[in-house]
Amino acid sequence: MGLLTRDDGWRIPDEVWARMERLLPPPPPHPLGCHRPRVPDRDAMNAILLVLRTGMQWNALNATGVCSSSAAHRRFQEWTEAGVFAEFWRQGLVAYEELKGIEWEWLSCDGALAKAPLGGAETGPNPTDRAKRGRSARSFAKAAASLSGSRSREPTSTTSSSSGRRSNRS
Repeated sequence: MGLLTRDDGWRIPDEVWARMERLLPPPPPHPLGCHRPRVPDRDAMNAILLVLRTGMQWNALNATGVCSSSAAHRRFQEWTEAGVFAEFWRQGLVAYEELKGIEWEWLSCDGALAKAPLGGAETGPNPTDRAKRGRSARSFAKAAASLSGSRSREPTSTTSSSSGRRSNRS
């Protein structure tokens, strides 16, 4: 498919693909029994790994010609649910352990699962709401002056008391 006509260095090498392909689940059957031909698994995996390596948005895949963004994202979800990436990662760790050895005692993990200590009511629900304490006096003045914000039901100089009523004459 698409714009790239030669290997650009981002494709999965044959020996790696041979190991990955064995982990892939069989394609799900189409509910109607007929469908467009499925994007080849290798093209979908190339597209997924391109997104993961570069951090590009899924929709940007359409311009690369590797695979459509919708097909790649759908396959990513299928394969994540099936545990393909976790198993490939596990096999890579086992292979590296056998080849070089992993010094497990030197490994560490870091993370935060708690709220920020200085956060709170002053921070707001998200970064765009910080320091906002509701509507300003200026916004109230605008609302009061606008027709849609007016609470008065009395007729004004531009409206009459009967302007809101329709006659039933035929």
